[in-house]
Amino acid sequence: MADSSEELQQRLERVLLGGRRKYTRLEVAEKAGVPDDRSRRLWRALGFATVRDDEVVFTDADVEAMRTADQLVQSGLIDPSIEVSVTRALGQHLSRLAEWQVDMLWQLITEHPELGGSERQIARLVDRLLPELEQVQNFVWRRHLAAYAGRALAAPDEHLETRTEVVGFVDMVGYTRLTRQIDEEELSRVLDAFETLATEVIAEHHGRVVKMIGDEVLFVADAPVDAAEIALTLTERTSAAETLPSVRAGMASGRILSRFGDVYGSVVNLAARLTSVARPGTILVDRELAAELAEEKAYELKPRRPVTVRGYNRLRPAALRRAPETPTGMFASSQELAAEMLGLTEPKPQMPDNEDPSTEELGNAPFSRAAHRRRRRRS
Repeated sequence: MADSSEELQQRLERVLLGGRRKYTRLEVAEKAGVPDDRSRRLWRALGFATVRDDEVVFTDADVEAMRTADQLVQSGLIDPSIEVSVTRALGQHLSRLAEWQVDMLWQLITEHPELGGSERQIARLVDRLLPELEQVQNFVWRRHLAAYAGRALAAPDEHLETRTEVVGFVDMVGYTRLTRQIDEEELSRVLDAFETLATEVIAEHHGRVVKMIGDEVLFVADAPVDAAEIALTLTERTSAAETLPSVRAGMASGRILSRFGDVYGSVVNLAARLTSVARPGTILVDRELAAELAEEKAYELKPRRPVTVRGYNRLRPAALRRAPETPTGMFASSQELAAEMLGLTEPKPQMPDNEDPSTEELGNAPFSRAAHRRRRRRS
């Protein structure tokens, strides 16, 4: 190629950074009217390497960005106490987006060599694509703003950071073993297929992806039924897909702290612990979520033995399944018994000693008598 790599880098920088590098950090702070120590904190929070005070690495766009950030704080939109946290969250999310976009660009050039016949052509390609990427990002950002704003207005009395939601993890089973058996290209296809499926199913059932953690997806949902459908559908569709491993899931319901796109709290930890003890193809839920789903006839809840995991002693989870056709006879009674064992329903009134159990419906008799004997022993 006729142009040197250094010249290409300089051209790309001018395109991406909006001009030539011509300021030091101290000069940016001075021109933007921002104190030196504050500009240093914000630069680090964005995830950029620390630069020497005499290094000329900044552009006019950096000055304008610093000035705009200061105006947001001065206007009261961003509280000064969380300025660095907001900046850090912005830097972390956008750095991942930038990494993906660069990978996408080089894959495009690799598959279509005519687009990158020279380094000058690559620079022109980036210059042409950048406005389109910005337009798409702006559209997606505004759509998410509209969705979250609508949700906030729908529940004006609810605090946006702390709320009651269902938290769920869905984890691919045998992922570590899988990484030792396939190459990087095949692993990439598996991860892409799982992420695509998870994103589609969660969106379809009104949930929100918090983050993908390699072989695992963390999601939240406002409604217990939506969360149940997400976990069940993901389990069913991964089982039906020949190219995907089976999954397991854990879900819990309660108050969470939502902060800069992530979620925190004991409910999140509980859902993660339930996932760790779930068997392949199984969905475990905590008692709170089981109680919320107990009246939903579309699902079946089966109590599991108490388990002890890190931070929790003798958890009493229930396995969530789709209910078969409307149960009758002994099956109906078994579901009632399971709900009673979980503490989700009130025990039936104790049968008088002189009442003949044989007058009960035949299909219910074995379970009703067993429950009756347990109640008598407790009394």
